[in-house]
Amino acid sequence: MTIRDDHSLAADLATEAGERLLRIRERTGFGDSSALRAEGDRASHVFLMESLARLRPSDSVLSEEATREERLDPRRLSASRVWIVDPLDGTREFSEEGRSDWAVHVALWEGGRLTAGAVALPAQGRTLTTAQPPKPPSYDGGRFRIAVSRTRPPEFVQRLAYLVGADLVPIGSAGAKISAVLTGEVEAYVHAGGQYEWDSAAPVAVAQAAGAHASRIDGSELTYNQADPSLPDILVSLPELATSLLSGIRDLHR
Repeated sequence: MTIRDDHSLAADLATEAGERLLRIRERTGFGDSSALRAEGDRASHVFLMESLARLRPSDSVLSEEATREERLDPRRLSASRVWIVDPLDGTREFSEEGRSDWAVHVALWEGGRLTAGAVALPAQGRTLTTAQPPKPPSYDGGRFRIAVSRTRPPEFVQRLAYLVGADLVPIGSAGAKISAVLTGEVEAYVHAGGQYEWDSAAPVAVAQAAGAHASRIDGSELTYNQADPSLPDILVSLPELATSLLSGIRDLHR
C-alpha cells in the first residue's frame, strides 16, 4: 500500500477493508447471519487497527468495535489526531444476500475538525473520499427524497416529509444514506433516533468536502472525539435544501 497523505490513507484502508469483507461474505455465505456479522466486524476491526498502528503509530483511534475501556481512554481526548472508524457500518445489510447498502468508514479528526475521510461501499464497487469528493447534483426544485432507516424511521421525519413535500427512501447503513445524498439517489438524510460518532464521521467528512450541508438537526455544528461518543441526530442535505429542512424541523419541535 502506497501512502501519500491522510486522504489517500483513509481511502486505501476503507477500500481494502471492504474488499476483505466481500471475501468473508463469499467464503462464509449467508446461512448463519450472526456468525457472518461477527466475523465481518472482527476481521475489519483487526485490519484497520493493525494498519493504523503501523502506518500512523502516534495517532489515537476510536473504533465502534473497540472495548469499552479503549473507548474511555482519556488520552484520546487530548490527542491532536484521532482516527474515527466504523469497521462495518450496516451489519444487518452485510449479512443479507443481495444488499449493497453497507459500508466501511475511516475518518481523521484533527485540530478540532474532520480533515480526511473515506466511505467504502464495497458491494457497490466504489469508495467516496475527501481526496476526490463527489460533486452532488444540483436541486432543480419540486418534490425531493429523504433517506431514512429501513427499520425505524423517526416519526418526526415522516411528519417532516409531509410538511416539506418529500418522499421517504429506506436505505440501510448511515454511510450508505449519506453517500446516497452525494451520488444523487436522494437529496437529504435526516436522523434523530440515536447514533455514535463512528456512524457519521467519515461520511460527514466526505459530505463537507463535497460542499453538502451537514449539521445537527438544530443547525448546530457536528463535533467529534468527545468523551461521550453518542451523536444522536444529524442532517445531511444538498445545500439548497438545508434552510427549508431546518425550518421544518424547528416547526415540528415547537
